This record gives sequence, structure tokens and C-alpha cells, in this order.
Amino acid sequence: MNKNIKLGKHSVGDDHPPFVIAEMSGNHQHSLDRAFQLIDAAGTAQVHALKIQTFTADTMTLNLSQAEFVINDPKSLWHGRSLYDLYEEAHTPWDWHKPLQERCHKNGLEFFSTPFDATAVAFLEKLNVPFYKIASFENTDIPLIRAVAQTGKPVIISLGMASEAEIEDIVSLFQKEKNDQLILLKCTSAYPAKVEDANLLTIPELKKRYGVLVGLSDHTLGLAVPLAAVALGACVIEKHFTLDRNDGGVDAAFSLEPHELSLLKQESERAFKALGQVHFGPKGEEAKSLQFRRSLYITKDLPKGHVLQPGDFRAIRPGFGLSPKYADELLGKTLLKDVKTGTALSRDFLSE
Repeated sequence: MNKNIKLGKHSVGDDHPPFVIAEMSGNHQHSLDRAFQLIDAAGTAQVHALKIQTFTADTMTLNLSQAEFVINDPKSLWHGRSLYDLYEEAHTPWDWHKPLQERCHKNGLEFFSTPFDATAVAFLEKLNVPFYKIASFENTDIPLIRAVAQTGKPVIISLGMASEAEIEDIVSLFQKEKNDQLILLKCTSAYPAKVEDANLLTIPELKKRYGVLVGLSDHTLGLAVPLAAVALGACVIEKHFTLDRNDGGVDAAFSLEPHELSLLKQESERAFKALGQVHFGPKGEEAKSLQFRRSLYITKDLPKGHVLQPGDFRAIRPGFGLSPKYADELLGKTLLKDVKTGTALSRDFLSE
């Protein structure tokens, strides 16, 4: 697989800062003006891309309010909602896509989407989106994944709920289609997700096992999980965002607000810089601190010919003398000249 992928005009890979995606989802609340405000906020936060979702309620499910077509989990944010009503609220109207794309470009943002069926892929191809995203709930929809793989464009796939066998199916499909531009995202499909369920150690394992770029699609609250993911090698970070969680909306409860999105962009870059490379010993500004180490200094005036005894020198700061590790072997050495109190011990004036 490709270890350096272009997502629009941005290079993504282990040698580049994390590519940060702001997920609008249904937080536009069916207001095009609010959608524009979200894009402007993402632009101000200087993230790399804004993602929407391309579906309709009818392409997602049936218009039924019975049994399994209703969310019955009392802990769910969407308890009691029918799937159809939820998707009707959350979907982004298709006639908004072009103006949203144009607004993104004005803000310097890459615009792309998650298609949920073949009709959505065909529609997005007409918009010439530069890359695609497959959602966790569709990561077993092999016909859909094949359709996006066959565009030849980069594809980002969230792995929420995916078993090892299902991940193998995805990777094998891309190999068969000769599309080496696959990015896998570690994801926990709970809303919001618990920090302890993030299992971020999966990120380096995915990289090692499949030889692909790996990132994170995060539904936890706050920034701890995505920043930890960067430290483990995540090259893409995706987070839902909204203008104000108090405004409500289908995803508001686990979405970042604009100032938090800006902080995510800044801190993920700082975390990436902190990784650096394997290095031992002082480097850069750290070298100046060597002078504040302990070293061996003469503690009294001593004449030439004096044989060093315990108490003639001590390990103190600053660090311009011999290292304290030589203290024992210096005992019994003869001074080759007079030395004053506060003289840094040096082999230059000691007998062999």
C-alpha cells in the first residue's frame, strides 16, 4: 500500500503532520446558512478538510416505525426515534453539495463526503470530489466499497465494529482493484464513546499488519484520545463539530465546538512535532543545560604535589569539571600544580 497519499493538495503519511477532518454530519440542522457558518468556522480553525454525508432517508432504510426500525436502546442519544426520521433529519440535501463545496474551497478546505450507496458515489463523481470516506456502519458493504475503490481515488474507511476478517476483506479488495490509496481509521462506534473503549494500541498494530496508513475517527469527548492517537502514529484525525453544543442536533452531544476544533488542529501538530526521531544525548537548546550538571570541583586551596584525599573535592554544580563517576579513581592522584578552591577538576593537572 502507498505510504504517502495525496488528499487533495495535502500529503498524508508518517512524515507529515496529522490531516484533520471536521465532520459536519447533521449539525447543519437543515439550515444552509448554518452549514455555511460551520464551514467558515472550520476554515478559521485551519483544519484541512470538511466532510459531509451523502444519502437520503430512502436510500438508507424504509419509512417504518415498528420493531427494529425504531431505536429502543434507552441509553442512546436517539432513543425512540425511527431510523427513517433520524436519517431524514441528519441528511444533507443533495442540491446543497455544490454550494457547500464552493464555500469550502473559498475557506481553503478540502471538500469530500461519505457516500452510502452507488447513487451517491455517482453523484459525488460528478462533483469531482478528490477522495472518499466509508462510514463504520458500511465497512462490510463490499459492493459500495468496491464502487469507491474503482474510482482510483484515495479512500478513508472507519473500522468501527470491524472484525479482523472484515478488515482483511477490505484490504484484499483494494489489492484486487489495484488501488493502493487506502487509509484505515480506528473507530469506536458509540455516541459518545468512552475513553476506555478507544483501544488506541490497535493503531500501530493495523499499520504493522496491513502496511497501510492509519488514523482515528473519534467520538469521545475532548481531545485526549486524538492527541494520544497522534503519538501512536495516526496520520488522520476526524472529529464531528458544531457551532454550539447547546444548540442541539443529531450529533451535537459528541461534537467539538469551533474553539476546540482549532485547539485540536494546533495540538495535534504539536504532538506530531514532539515525536521527532530516536535520539540520545543533548540536542539543540538542551546542550546549554549541560553546564548545570554536577561535576567534580576542588573544595580547598591545595599545593602542587598534594595527593588527593576524600574531602579535597566534591560533586557540585556547575558541570565544567570531570564527571562524578570518576571520583573514586581520582583519589591518590598527585596535583601537578597549585590549585585554588573552586577549581574544576581536570586530568590536565593530575598525575597519571
